[in-house]
Amino acid sequence: MSKHDSSLSKGQFDLLNAFKKQLTATSAKNSAVEKQSAPQADTPAAPEDSAELFRQSVQGVKKMAAGNSAQLEKSRKKKPDSQILAKRASATGPMLTENAELSDTQAMLNPVASQATLSYRIGTLQHKVFEDLKAGNLRWFEAVDLHGCTVEDARSAVLQIIQMAKDDNQNVIKIVHGKGPQAILKTYVNGWLRQHRDVLAFVSAPEKQGGTGAVLVLLKRSEKNPKFKQ
Repeated sequence: MSKHDSSLSKGQFDLLNAFKKQLTATSAKNSAVEKQSAPQADTPAAPEDSAELFRQSVQGVKKMAAGNSAQLEKSRKKKPDSQILAKRASATGPMLTENAELSDTQAMLNPVASQATLSYRIGTLQHKVFEDLKAGNLRWFEAVDLHGCTVEDARSAVLQIIQMAKDDNQNVIKIVHGKGPQAILKTYVNGWLRQHRDVLAFVSAPEKQGGTGAVLVLLKRSEKNPKFKQ
């Protein structure tokens, strides 16, 4: 509408312009409010609660298996192997013993057969104790295997195993002598053990513990070892 329109007076024209400005200002204000209230497309929605947030943070994490933890065990003191004992006797000779002199004469005069069952006991030994030894009910402390030994090596090994048992205050040992065609070591072991003053009894082992190829030996308890006071 022209400023110089003859149908409007000057006062009406000014009033019309003021009304237009008011409408323009109101429209601009409404647009700004709508823009501010609109949600931001790039802003992620917040988790509903802390549990959901935790699940999202540990997604992909795997639980460590319990088997991966190290198992600590106390080391156990291992007794010398029977074969090692026989080899030690061969290399270093007999250790200090009270009965180092064992004659071979008795053994040679009383040879034993390969399959013979050895049996010996002193007269004062209780019958039940001897029967328990024969049945293998008495737990033996250590064993020595004489296979492959010479006569002198075998003698040293027998003396060592007896002395070791005495030092630990043990009274049952096992000696594996074998049962070859001539039963040479078996014959010598039979003679040596009968002479040793610490031997109370010996008998061929039960079948499951070596049979006639081994003997179980019952010894006196040590009385002189200061570690063990009776």
